[in-house]
Amino acid sequence: MTSHGSLADGEDPFGTLRRALWIGGGQWAGKSTVARLLAVQYGVTAYHYDHHDARGHNDRRIARRVALGEPAAEPDPDEVWVRTSPEEMAAATLAGFPVRFEWALDDLRALVSGRPIIAEGWGLRPELVAPVVDSPRRMVVMVPTPGFRRHQLRELPRAASLGHPVSDPARAQANRLARDRLVAEDAVRAARRLGVRVIEVDGSRDAAAIAEMVADHFSPYLPEQDHLL
Repeated sequence: MTSHGSLADGEDPFGTLRRALWIGGGQWAGKSTVARLLAVQYGVTAYHYDHHDARGHNDRRIARRVALGEPAAEPDPDEVWVRTSPEEMAAATLAGFPVRFEWALDDLRALVSGRPIIAEGWGLRPELVAPVVDSPRRMVVMVPTPGFRRHQLRELPRAASLGHPVSDPARAQANRLARDRLVAEDAVRAARRLGVRVIEVDGSRDAAAIAEMVADHFSPYLPEQDHLL
């Protein structure tokens, strides 16, 4: 991995991207929890991609649809979740990630921190992060095993609920889960191709133990805990 040429041309005004650490991977793997634990333990700043993507970037999403000649309103939920196959859903999601990643980079460029920023989220794809970082050790990909994904569906209300009114909730949820699996598998393939570490989360370790593994992976870039006081 080599630094993206644009970073040398003023695209990283505060040096944030050069120092960032990245957690990508699949839905419901515990990425947000791990980032939050590391933020508290090491005094770093956590950037939660999913939150910004779903809320702060919505105006950009609408503007982009209008610029492409598409309706400004959100697509019909049934068309998106019920009548579209998981394979089509996954392909559309992956195709949209590069644009959404640029919006995340805009957010990150504006952040200034005395310590590294940890950016986490499923849209932080290895192939997109690779041109931004100087080493694959600045990233880790977390993916849930099928068993842990089922556990998350039982334990997390937001994982078990689609959040959109549809005519066939069971089919929509099944399509969503299949899409998420396909997108996670794509992240693993890209990570292994680029030499990025993959952590499979199976529930045998709690969040604190996974956070310790990630901290060890990021250890060359994290501050010494003794220096945080």
